[in-house]
Amino acid sequence: MYHLGIDLGSSSVKVALVDADSGKKIISLHEPPNEMGIIAVNPDWAEQDPNMWWTHVCNAIKRVIKESDVNVSQIKNIGISYQMHGLVIVDKSGHPLRNSIIWCDSRAVNIGRKALEDLGETFCGEHMLNAPGNFTASKLKWVIDNEPETYKSTYKFMLPGDFIAYKLTGKMATTKNGLSEGVLWDYKADEVATGLLDYYGIDKNLVPEIVENFTNQGSVNEQASKDTGLPLGAQVTYRSGDQPNNALSLNIFNPGEVAATGGTSGVVYAVSNNLKPQEISKVNHFAHINYTKEEPIIGTLLNINGAGIQYRWLRNNCGNDSYETMNTKASEVEVGSNGVVIIPFGNGAERMLENKNVGTHILNLNLNSHGNAHLYRASLEGIAFSFVYGVEILKKDIGDIKVIRAGNDNLFRSEIFANTVATLINHDIEIYNTTGAVGAARAAGLTDGNFDKFGENITNNDHVMTYTPLENKAPYETAYESWKNELEMILKHK
Repeated sequence: MYHLGIDLGSSSVKVALVDADSGKKIISLHEPPNEMGIIAVNPDWAEQDPNMWWTHVCNAIKRVIKESDVNVSQIKNIGISYQMHGLVIVDKSGHPLRNSIIWCDSRAVNIGRKALEDLGETFCGEHMLNAPGNFTASKLKWVIDNEPETYKSTYKFMLPGDFIAYKLTGKMATTKNGLSEGVLWDYKADEVATGLLDYYGIDKNLVPEIVENFTNQGSVNEQASKDTGLPLGAQVTYRSGDQPNNALSLNIFNPGEVAATGGTSGVVYAVSNNLKPQEISKVNHFAHINYTKEEPIIGTLLNINGAGIQYRWLRNNCGNDSYETMNTKASEVEVGSNGVVIIPFGNGAERMLENKNVGTHILNLNLNSHGNAHLYRASLEGIAFSFVYGVEILKKDIGDIKVIRAGNDNLFRSEIFANTVATLINHDIEIYNTTGAVGAARAAGLTDGNFDKFGENITNNDHVMTYTPLENKAPYETAYESWKNELEMILKHK
């Protein structure tokens, strides 16, 4: 028997197939070959067509079936991971009424800011554990205010993963986890956040049916079977936002455990049982995948929009060096990049900076002594410093860190980046060979609720290496303080 995992990102759709008993990866691939486009009609807007997602999901699943050459009838369960905070609105026939407003779109920042002022930090903190911010609920309020005819035609709103599950099963549904990602869950009342819905004027009937995680959430219907090649009746048994799913993939379930991701954006995701957060405007608090009312396990998410995208921009605009060449050149430059400082926040408003749109800054560049190697190192250091800056904020909510794990990809393949983070936070970083799609596929088999066994398999089979703090911390601390001073000078003028 096999389980299938779908990981819907903003750049690509990844699909993996694993053995149901062992969790061993059979195959993993992505679609399309190049990155999916993001529509940006106005500055700081970001949209994607949900039907484009579905097309790539179908193509990827068909390829997995063909290239793995497995007996398709043996694919039992399906898990879905997806880009968080997006808004998909559909009519009664399930057709999207507009493009999805995705996670990195900043148009609703002021809507969320005013909601916090009007509702108050105490109410938002006690009920939703978050400021309304630039999340799904605020994005839907933007539609109400700016596209009233579209809103009038809306039958249900969904998160991106809910839409993919709907296309597979014909069932419009969501989860507590998903609603919490949109700041749409009231932890105090253990129900949909009607206080925020009423304030925004959002009809509660637009909320889909709420289903539990790790259970049958719907079965593949005839149309989806035809579109994807999946067997009729295969069950969707798991869905989660990409960061909680990444944590699951790294065996992060208990308070004090932390998962880190260094992709296009950067994320530090820490698990705690803190229902009285201190930093509701800088970090986000969501129901973790193993959250229950009786055991409220909370995922505290620190997001850094300007992470890997900064390094990619340099690659594309500094002679198209490969990442390997960039890392090699950067390693030839001393810690601190000979004074060059890069502030990497050029990918929209940064929540940990209270939704300020700081932009990217390249500082202290000397045209006579600095070259692209200094820029490469300064970029890696700047991104690493932003992680460290965020962890300082995060610790106010979660307390002590017991373990940090990261996937063996993207920025964590860079020794400069990983060593800088490990040294400055003074903690080991364990690296594991897993992906979101593989994690979602494995989680599709977690219907027995045995998290301990699930985690042991990951720890025993997927560990690659561990970065440990370097003994000579002084140059890293000096470089970080210089970076931090530059950032805080910029923030004073925002």
